[in-house]
Amino acid sequence: MTNADILILSNGPGEVTTWVRPVVKALRQQLGCDRAVFRISVILSPCPNATGKEAQIVQSYPEVDRVQGAEHFFPFLLWGKTAENWDWRDRGVVVFLGGDQFFPVVIGSRLKYRTVVYAEWDARWHPWIDRFGVMKPDIIAKAPKKYRHKLTVVGDLMADVARGEDGETGRREDKGDEGGFSHIRMTKNDNSETRPYLPQTQHSKLPQSPIEWIGLLPGSKPAKLIQGVPLGLAIAEHIHKVRPQTRFLIPVAPTLDLPTLARFADPQENPLIQKLGWGAARLVMLDGGDEGEFSNIRVTDNDSSETRPYSQNQVSLSEVSTLFRAGFEPKLSSPTKQNSLNPPLHSRLQMASGVTVELTTEFPAHEILSQCCLCLTTVGANTAELGSLGVPMIVLLPTQQLDAMRAWDGLPGLLARLPGVGTSFAKVINWLILQQKRLFAWPNIWAKAEIVPEVVGQLKPQNVAQLVLEYLEHPEKLEDMRSHLRAVRGESGAAQKLAQLVQEELTHPQPPMTNDK
Repeated sequence: MTNADILILSNGPGEVTTWVRPVVKALRQQLGCDRAVFRISVILSPCPNATGKEAQIVQSYPEVDRVQGAEHFFPFLLWGKTAENWDWRDRGVVVFLGGDQFFPVVIGSRLKYRTVVYAEWDARWHPWIDRFGVMKPDIIAKAPKKYRHKLTVVGDLMADVARGEDGETGRREDKGDEGGFSHIRMTKNDNSETRPYLPQTQHSKLPQSPIEWIGLLPGSKPAKLIQGVPLGLAIAEHIHKVRPQTRFLIPVAPTLDLPTLARFADPQENPLIQKLGWGAARLVMLDGGDEGEFSNIRVTDNDSSETRPYSQNQVSLSEVSTLFRAGFEPKLSSPTKQNSLNPPLHSRLQMASGVTVELTTEFPAHEILSQCCLCLTTVGANTAELGSLGVPMIVLLPTQQLDAMRAWDGLPGLLARLPGVGTSFAKVINWLILQQKRLFAWPNIWAKAEIVPEVVGQLKPQNVAQLVLEYLEHPEKLEDMRSHLRAVRGESGAAQKLAQLVQEELTHPQPPMTNDK
């Protein structure tokens, strides 16, 4: 076989970590590691959920030869020119792993490459795409009969993440510091800048039983964090009173730094804590010393008279609340500057009662989340991530501050974010949406039924804690939820099957490239 290029198109953080990563590994295993024979390039397209770190993440994959960031995508789409003026071989395959399925139609046609699309829920542009690897058989059933021969069931790429690269599920033993995150390790990039990304060769671990872990996912936007953080802390405190063996963790979103997150747990910064009597905590950050010991402990106190190591560009949460009422949603942290300072090796939110919530800045946090027995999450992409990992969850939608929910799509979202009148619109829109009794969590939307509990309304931490305790005391209910989550997704092994489709397309006769590429 002659030399060939494999061009992968992708976009957001979820796609590059849960789709691109296993696929490039499978491609190298199947096609070999000789770069002179097979070269793998990744070109990213813009994504509204992007963190700004996607290109760096892909660059850390040893299987990938070339990466172009999303900021250079449209010149390539429109004119076929990359920022570094890449060359292209005569033979190749465009592999779609995120973005718009129209992109491989245009790019494959220009490069005269075969095209392979991974279709999670829908397959489009059937006449112009050569092969589809689909998650479930029902996607094939929806396709026009004349094109169904192009579609092959490969399974769920996310299922491969849930199983782990070694193909095994379950919880791995770790000799950490009393259940702490001894697994958080730092890797270096070419510029010797420390980055907290997952290593390529070893999974993150949580300590094994008798400790049980519950994940708290309060979101990443101020509108959700202002309610989600203190509510989660209060729930954790109630659970810990009954089950002291339970530990809690928050996977910190890549657009947040730790001091910013801590402000939402500070009663002097977050007015909802005193108003509703929800949980408060202070940030404890421990820096690793020699031989694994902690050489420095930094505690951020809630006493406003003391200096706290918060970023200079932060605003107070009382200001955030005022801005919400005025219709604005401030951006508290730039994703491109997140973790610009090396984060501590061990960080936690500590409540006055002594209950702690561990913090991890690993991204993605799939290995950790997949080992949690249960997660409490807000609505949004978190529910899709947990559902894909098969992690049981309880979805919380507190309505104590109804005007804070402004992230709706389309016209409702635009009206809710209007300056001045946005608050009034948000309250009316949210009230109407809640009256529809619709499903909010993605797994429930996929299943067209409530397979994970959605708790909506004027939430009380003790009531939510009681629901959690009921699940913890009846693990068969958690297993039943886990089974339903797996049922709405596809089978594992998708990466290898998709790589097989790519290999088949490489052997297909391809027209010679023209000189305009």
